Amino acid sequence: MSSGVEHAVIAASAQRIAAPPVRVSGIGFVTPIGRTLEAFDDALFHGRSAVRSHTLAIPGMDSVEIAVAACDFDSNGVRSTSRLPLDRGTAMALAAAQDAAAQAGLTRDSVDPERLGIFWGSGLAGAGSFDTTTQALYGEQRRMRPTTVLTVMPNAAVAELALHFGAHGAAIAYACACASSAVAIGEAMRAIRGGWIDVAIVGGHDAMLTPGVMASWQAMRVMAAPPADAPETACRPFSGDRAGFALGEGAAALVLESEAHARSRGTADTGDTGDGASYVLSGYATNCDGTHITNPDSAGQVRAMRAALRDAGLDAAQIGHVNAHGTATMAGDAAEAASVRELFGSAMPVCATKAIHGHVLGGGGAIELIATLRALAHEAVPPIANLREPDAAFDLAFVRGEARAVPGMRWAMSNSFAFGGTNAVLVAGRIDAPSR
Repeated sequence: MSSGVEHAVIAASAQRIAAPPVRVSGIGFVTPIGRTLEAFDDALFHGRSAVRSHTLAIPGMDSVEIAVAACDFDSNGVRSTSRLPLDRGTAMALAAAQDAAAQAGLTRDSVDPERLGIFWGSGLAGAGSFDTTTQALYGEQRRMRPTTVLTVMPNAAVAELALHFGAHGAAIAYACACASSAVAIGEAMRAIRGGWIDVAIVGGHDAMLTPGVMASWQAMRVMAAPPADAPETACRPFSGDRAGFALGEGAAALVLESEAHARSRGTADTGDTGDGASYVLSGYATNCDGTHITNPDSAGQVRAMRAALRDAGLDAAQIGHVNAHGTATMAGDAAEAASVRELFGSAMPVCATKAIHGHVLGGGGAIELIATLRALAHEAVPPIANLREPDAAFDLAFVRGEARAVPGMRWAMSNSFAFGGTNAVLVAGRIDAPSR
């Protein structure tokens, strides 16, 4: 490499590292562990699982018990700006985004609509509506609604959010399996950094607790069977006796904005999420293993985590904990344990929250990022529920039993690793509000 090119590469790298963090001005969520911060925190820091046993009964097939985590949420009560029928997942997305915007104090008058974007992820948007439609068509020979396409299209939630908030900036749907919402959040962060928009409503959802989808996941043999006497223990990330995940549903949304825009609204120094501190996203990276469609590759995960740290301008020692993808599958947990161990060593506190809220697939990255922010808020790492005996092959500092205090924790990492080999890593930070 010539000296001129080398200097250009170094300069570009330095400029990327110096990119400013992006403010998190509000959060909202619909999850199996609740819709309020109080309920969410209680389950998160006490390892209380919402996983339950569900009988999957489809005519012509043997019934089977599966582990699921459902939300206590009336999707029929959500009304859209479009006035179209909403898929359950889209209704959750709209409810979560409305809560996030309310917490951020974001109104149509507080942002230029052409500088407001929607970045949203889902693994299988419209799953419930599609399942119902095919049952009506093939099982009952009923005609389909003329709005069916608009209800099940992958960008249905994005379209509804853009209409509701009057967003005229970029409105993009991301479908990267279990990394979908993490990618959506990261790409919105890049758009704000790049000056294309000032504010973004970001996040993701999935609502796949429908017969056809549950049967499809069951056929892959990646779902845990719920123990008859304790179904809430079905999902056991990083455990020696792990047996797969519990399928969840839900949505999570965040309002992201540039530092300059936050200051213009007077929210930059007020403790944006209402607990005396402000939160930022400072690093993001995504890549692809490029090796196998279902088996994860630890080398690709390491590359993604290192790139996210570079993007944040941090080194591994500054990270207070890692919120692992932790699906409780044999191959998935093994690859992630190896990648985290390689980058951070054996002393890094590691948590994984799918044991309590289920695997929300495309919406999981957004929910788990909020869990990461809550850990920063409390300066404590949540325990991995149901982890009694970690796999003897994993040399990591898993948090189990009870939450672990980490005084002064200011940075944390959240991992999302998906089928197809897509990896997405986010680095979040806490900034204490100035004293007055």
